[in-house]
Amino acid sequence: MAGLAATLGSGAMTNSIADIPQADVLLVTGSNTTEAHPVLALQMKKAVRKHGAKLILIDPRKIELADFAYLHLRHTPGSDVALFNAMAHVIIAEGLANESFIAERTEGYDLLVEAVRDWTPERAETISGVPAAQIRQAARLYAQAKNGAIFWAMGITQHTTGTDNVKVLSNLALLTGHIGRPGTGLNPLRGQNNVQGACDMGGLPNVFSGYQPVSSEEVRRKMAAAWHIPYERLSPNNGLTITEIMHGIQHGRIKAVFIMGENPMLSDPNLNHVEQSLRQLEFLVVQDIFAHETAQFADVILPAVSFAEKEGTFTSTERRVQLIRPALPAPGEARPDWQITLDLANRLGANWSYDSAAAIFAEMATVTPQYAGMNHIRLEQGGLQWPCPTPEHPGTPILHTQAFTRGKGLFCAIPYRAPAEMPDEAYPLILSTGRILYHWHGGTMSRRSPGLNAIAPEAEVEIHPKDAAAYQVRSGDLLKVSSRRGEVVAAARLTRRSPVGTIFMTFHYAEAAANLLTIDAVDPTSKIPAYKVCAVKVEKVSREQ
Repeated sequence: MAGLAATLGSGAMTNSIADIPQADVLLVTGSNTTEAHPVLALQMKKAVRKHGAKLILIDPRKIELADFAYLHLRHTPGSDVALFNAMAHVIIAEGLANESFIAERTEGYDLLVEAVRDWTPERAETISGVPAAQIRQAARLYAQAKNGAIFWAMGITQHTTGTDNVKVLSNLALLTGHIGRPGTGLNPLRGQNNVQGACDMGGLPNVFSGYQPVSSEEVRRKMAAAWHIPYERLSPNNGLTITEIMHGIQHGRIKAVFIMGENPMLSDPNLNHVEQSLRQLEFLVVQDIFAHETAQFADVILPAVSFAEKEGTFTSTERRVQLIRPALPAPGEARPDWQITLDLANRLGANWSYDSAAAIFAEMATVTPQYAGMNHIRLEQGGLQWPCPTPEHPGTPILHTQAFTRGKGLFCAIPYRAPAEMPDEAYPLILSTGRILYHWHGGTMSRRSPGLNAIAPEAEVEIHPKDAAAYQVRSGDLLKVSSRRGEVVAAARLTRRSPVGTIFMTFHYAEAAANLLTIDAVDPTSKIPAYKVCAVKVEKVSREQ
């Protein structure tokens, strides 16, 4: 990923949650914030209702945040690049670009000007479905703000063009200079409580902790010295993503898999393919707190402890590292993840000797520049936002205040590419997937709550009344939803929340697993699957069938 997007390789917010109310304009896209990030969304509501901020919502669905929006652009799923290129066109054509910021802190501007020259709002309207007048209004509003902040989540990244979507958003921030100050920035909202920490610690196939590339000989030598192992044992080659692992199993490249805290039999795309892969595996270990759908295929299940029974740190979406402490004793034979990993490593001859989560954190800080100034004792006093390079450093609430990681922010010329699969005569509807407030992810924990199940007991197919009429469907009727990969049955929910031609399902329900339908096409750079767009058909079925 080039340019400013490269500085966001961590996927972390450039700004802090607390400075959201300082924004004059909030541009929210691909994020159902009130349901997926309800606490953070309170700051957005505060900015609008108490401080007069204008909210631009870009989302195909009329989510709750639309009630707070000054402007709601309901675009066709997968048309993000066309829409944002058109906004960049307007900003440049109408002389709204921040010329001094561009001159001082960016490069590649001429390439962007040429790339978006023909991306008029009228052209984008034919692809996105958003009226050209609304595109112009959104561009002017964001460009003319004193402080403009962009927020996004997986509705932007879970596409075959996810990386491109982030790059075109960074173009807008660079064009306007809305970066490096309170109430501005590019702010991706992470989808899980410690996914930021997992990525920071090298939970990606191409980096060590701190986003240090495995391809760098200097980095590999540093890590080998710190771990007291031969340098040659650290491969310069990128590892595999989860979708690549599943394909690797079927091609005979992968013989064994260790899954910790993940349920791919519900959360991965194209679940029939996932099941075939897991059945083909020679050996599967699952380390988790419940025997979920994936664990049914395991040769060995290792019982871990939950968040309430462990110590360590979680890193939030705003890069804040926070100490967690056990509130409950571990049940039965369950043990903390680090203890299980340590035991396994030593049985394999590693000779590790950590005695606490604090000791592991201390070692990690010595090789991770962003965390170098942190330790458990210091974190006892409160959370710290990375980068925090020294013990005296206060942490960094806002990134890129003076310069970008690469020096100057690089504009990216991004062509529009259609989604991997679009509706056709056989599969005439678009399926998009996401979350609801009452359940979380694969439902491994939330669906064990009687109270939450009473509120949201079953899977639903959100469908526009006009589409429902075409299929003679009423609310509560059962619909069979089919794609080229599988089919599920769920209750119809008639609502204008989803636009005509698009249906929406959550992936919380194993009995109607939406990911049986989704396509496992991925973004070529990030390798993130395209959960947000695939082609489906629906038909009404009897409850007696």
